[in-house]
Amino acid sequence: MSKKLSKKALAKLALADELPEEELKSKSEIKREMHQLQDFAQNIVNMSKHQRSKLPLTDDLKYAMEVADKIANKHEALRRHIRHIAKILLETDLDPINQALDVMANKHQQESSKHTKLEELRENLMTQGNELIEKLLSDNAGMERQKLRQLVRQASKEHKAEKPAKYSAELFQYLKTHIQF
Repeated sequence: MSKKLSKKALAKLALADELPEEELKSKSEIKREMHQLQDFAQNIVNMSKHQRSKLPLTDDLKYAMEVADKIANKHEALRRHIRHIAKILLETDLDPINQALDVMANKHQQESSKHTKLEELRENLMTQGNELIEKLLSDNAGMERQKLRQLVRQASKEHKAEKPAKYSAELFQYLKTHIQF
């Protein structure tokens, strides 16, 4: 008993043969992806307006966020609107948005990394002296040679005499305001 395939089934088989296997997704996979996008949309909607302003959103998404703010107290309408936002996100490149979210999430880590680098630079300036000062001045045009040399010299004296780190702190603040990492 062989069954005849309908024209529609034959067309699906022909289409399936032409597509690479990566593009064939099950219904469950599609639903999972859509739920992830809805969760992502919910997270963006829950952000403050100020945080959202830092995200590279398209005009459609910005408008959708404004609508979401207006209907925030209407639960069912907001749920349906989040599904709409997820559909917009489906057609949008999410990489720039994810990068902006990562930067926002890791701001503290970036600040502590910058702080550590500046402390290391200050210590190196006090130990290495003129060579590093000249290199630093050539890399950063806004720094004053005399002020930097004076701060390094006074911080080194403080460190050797084991006095409170007044000039060392001044040197750190001077580096902080003039050096960008």
